[in-house]
Amino acid sequence: MRLLYLTSLKAIIILTFMVMSINIIGQSNGTLSGRVTDNVTSESLVGVNIFHKKNMTIGTVTDFNGYYSLSLAPGTYTFTVSYTGMKSQDFEIEVNDNQNVIYNVKLEPFSTEFDEIIIRAGKFDKAVENQTVSIEIMSPRLIDARNTESVETILDMVPGLNILDEEPQIRGGSGFTFGVGSKVAVFIDNLPVTAGDAGKTNWSLIPVENIKQIEVVKGAASVLSGASALSGAIYIRTNYPGVQPQTKIKMHAGFYTSPDPPSTKWWSGVNYTSGASFLHSQQLNNGQTDLVLGGLFSASKSYLGAPVPGPYVVDSNDISDEDMASRKARINFNLRHRSKKYTGLDFGINGNIMYNKSSTVFAWLDDTANFYRAYPGAVLLSNNTTFYLDPFINFYSDMGFKHEFSNRIMYSNNDANNNQSTKSLFIYNNYQFSKSFKNLGNLDFIVGASSQYTYSHANLYEASGSPNNYLWNTSVYMELEKKIGNILNFSAGVRLENYWINDSIKDSKPIFRLGTSLKLGQETYLRASVGQGYRFPTITERYIKTTVGSFGVFDNPDLIPETSWNSEIGIKQGFKFSNFYGYLDVALFYQEYHNTIEYLFGFWDSTYTFALAGFKFVNTGRSKVTGIDISLNGQIKTSNKIMINTIFGYTYIMPVTLDPYYVFAQDYNPGGGKDFSYETTSVNPNEDILKYRFLHTVKLDFEVGYERFTAGISLKYFSKIENLDKAIFDFEDATIASGGTTQPILYRNYYENHNNGNMVLDARVSYDIGIRHRVSIISTNLANRMYSLRPLKAEPMRNITLQYILNL
Repeated sequence: MRLLYLTSLKAIIILTFMVMSINIIGQSNGTLSGRVTDNVTSESLVGVNIFHKKNMTIGTVTDFNGYYSLSLAPGTYTFTVSYTGMKSQDFEIEVNDNQNVIYNVKLEPFSTEFDEIIIRAGKFDKAVENQTVSIEIMSPRLIDARNTESVETILDMVPGLNILDEEPQIRGGSGFTFGVGSKVAVFIDNLPVTAGDAGKTNWSLIPVENIKQIEVVKGAASVLSGASALSGAIYIRTNYPGVQPQTKIKMHAGFYTSPDPPSTKWWSGVNYTSGASFLHSQQLNNGQTDLVLGGLFSASKSYLGAPVPGPYVVDSNDISDEDMASRKARINFNLRHRSKKYTGLDFGINGNIMYNKSSTVFAWLDDTANFYRAYPGAVLLSNNTTFYLDPFINFYSDMGFKHEFSNRIMYSNNDANNNQSTKSLFIYNNYQFSKSFKNLGNLDFIVGASSQYTYSHANLYEASGSPNNYLWNTSVYMELEKKIGNILNFSAGVRLENYWINDSIKDSKPIFRLGTSLKLGQETYLRASVGQGYRFPTITERYIKTTVGSFGVFDNPDLIPETSWNSEIGIKQGFKFSNFYGYLDVALFYQEYHNTIEYLFGFWDSTYTFALAGFKFVNTGRSKVTGIDISLNGQIKTSNKIMINTIFGYTYIMPVTLDPYYVFAQDYNPGGGKDFSYETTSVNPNEDILKYRFLHTVKLDFEVGYERFTAGISLKYFSKIENLDKAIFDFEDATIASGGTTQPILYRNYYENHNNGNMVLDARVSYDIGIRHRVSIISTNLANRMYSLRPLKAEPMRNITLQYILNL
């Protein structure tokens, strides 16, 4: 494996130097230089294409400061300046021998296109017509409108993406494992934010007050996004300051209303929610330095109450309703400096530190009067302190070469009850070289190498032989994109992943992707792609061993990596009917998964001394997901006073097992070992449908603005869960039969009588006081629906919040 890795790395390095050598000769006697900016915001534009109209081999791109420079032979030239979302501009210039000509360009935005379509997805800056995979874009507009404190609540509005109890699922590509071993990679500014030991995203760490754009890549994205992107990736881009300084302060206070029925209310007084955030950004040092400061503070009671143990129940924790409350404080900064001495060089450091006191509930007390209370022993209280530092350096040469080095050092100390505390250190490095070759017919080239190191200290993982464990990953990757004229685009990529865990387990895997897009007509774009995915099991999945109340969680050091491949064909159609314009996107997809890791209940201890029964991560065989994904983003502008924005999405999936009778495990049931297969572990195995999937989902957001007033509604619909683990019903039978020594876990009656799908409606209204103040009233779960999406977990009742925003 190591030989394969070194050979591939050597080949890619040689290829990099071969590519870098192109265009080095042929220097000219005159120079054309200047800066390209946005005419509306005056911000510098990065990656703008500047090329000769008659000879496209003569050209360049702007650097990180928006500057460009070209060496030219004496003569007269006509250049085209082109940038996604902007109107192209031509200019003619005469260059003499040894003359330095300065020509600055100001580009105008298109008046009929959204800001959201200026897409930077993954490693490339791409125009919408060049996309070869399905990508959903979310602007920061909804973040403020919906009073977003944690980014996963806004991501749940993205078509094709569901957040099930903080676990992301894209197009039904995963079931439910309490967030451990996520099959969706999450990045902040191209750096992973997923915990290295558990593979779980820390959503609270993401700075929602400073988000420029969110991009959701659907389908296997492992080539450029890394091994965790088995079914997709989420890219979160933070913002840097423009010419004008900006200060923004947001405060909110709200409360949960009494649930319906009132008999399920467990608290007295006001069940409050509250918080505040701030953001300040400005340029310093005559525009050479960018500074961003942000923070968030919140304090709220939980909508879920503490357990109420029965007289014979095993529960060593004394948890009160006050213990369930949450407290969070987070401070973050971005600092970037553009060198004045060395044009094209910028460097800086970003950082974030957070303290978060929270409670996690794994199961409800019962499905009636105690719907909003926790089961004894099924509550995890944690006090988490996490910080990261992200130093980086970039160099953009006047010949269009881009060198980017980024690093993340992230430390987490999670002090939890039940002897489940963890400490982890995560170090990530990435170097990337890229170049766009006009003389090779618009060929874009990227090559890079990355490494990840995770160290974890936790008694949870002593099943490995020590509480100290580490996971090491190295990878090399390359991607090529070729554009033919203005209608056809091809892309191809390869990545080689290498993993080591505790020097005892090693694995290596090459993965590939191919894609193409074709412009069929005016604003009509057809795309097709196929890609592979790969995910190595985390430290948690292999080595966790602990007790939760009366039950256990068991280790499985024999887990093997998951793999997948994904294909899709899609069409994106731009439209404009009078004042209504936007994009409609339709995609058909096929996904296949091998060695899928699931979290299953059984009798896993042959000695019956650690815990009689509990959960374990196991490989379960092959499965596939097919379906259709439809999304629409539109805007209606009838006058300067009225503006309507709409987002609509519908996703249908058919997730099925390909090996329903394949026996993938056997436990130590006292009545005789049980064979584990899809057939024997499913509540409803007749249709071969995978567990914990919604076959139909609908997302809708509709917002109307009139002068200073804005009103909006959001709707989410989830069809019923067709299948789930039979162990949940076995759990119920076992606890009922215990004779009172174990408090019954009740779910079967709720599943059989309430599993008819759920529609959740949110609403908001706001009023602008001048240009600096906004006051909003926001309600989630407006109908106060009593519902559950993840088995044994109640979703929140209605919440009403008053929000105030100040812009300076």
